[in-house]
Amino acid sequence: MPLSIHVLRTQWKAFTSAHPLLRGALSYAVLWPTSSLIQQTIEGKNIKTYDYMRALRFGIFGGLYVAPTLYGWVKLTSAMWPQMTLRVGLIKAAIEQLSYGPFACASFFAGMSLLEGKSKEQAVQEVKDKFVPTFKVGICIWPILQTINFSMVPERHRVVFVSICSLMWTTFLAYMKTMEIHEEKEQQQKHYDDDVQRGKALTL
Repeated sequence: MPLSIHVLRTQWKAFTSAHPLLRGALSYAVLWPTSSLIQQTIEGKNIKTYDYMRALRFGIFGGLYVAPTLYGWVKLTSAMWPQMTLRVGLIKAAIEQLSYGPFACASFFAGMSLLEGKSKEQAVQEVKDKFVPTFKVGICIWPILQTINFSMVPERHRVVFVSICSLMWTTFLAYMKTMEIHEEKEQQQKHYDDDVQRGKALTL
């Protein structure tokens, strides 16, 4: 039995090493819904009350969209700056914050909104509402992580490294999405209360 496990582990390692994009996609397909479940746990939910469809949307978006775009970015920057030095790492991190960072942040809110079944107009509005506060937090965190990633981590492991670092970041993104849900519920409750009050006034 241990020999079989060792053989399977060796074959799996060889397969994922030969297919880094697939490895990154699988990592994101697990880590992103995990982040959603972590956020829901903080929110007070448990295994019986988790919104599994919300977690599934995170897995779909992370595995099928974020991982490929991040992989493409890593390949591009590695080709442009192949050296692994602190100076090059700082340059890559700075460029990422001015290019991939805003793109990833905006596409997250737009893409997740569309997966929720919202209209294009609603997706655009969510980007307008959530982009700036989210990007402000990200710009304080990701330059440090990406400097380490670009200057110290071998290229074949960079997508996985970023996926692990993104666990807590994606939990924060899930929090931002939950804030919107709460705001919508509060607005709906307010409208309902207003309608009730108007109804009472009409009956007096």
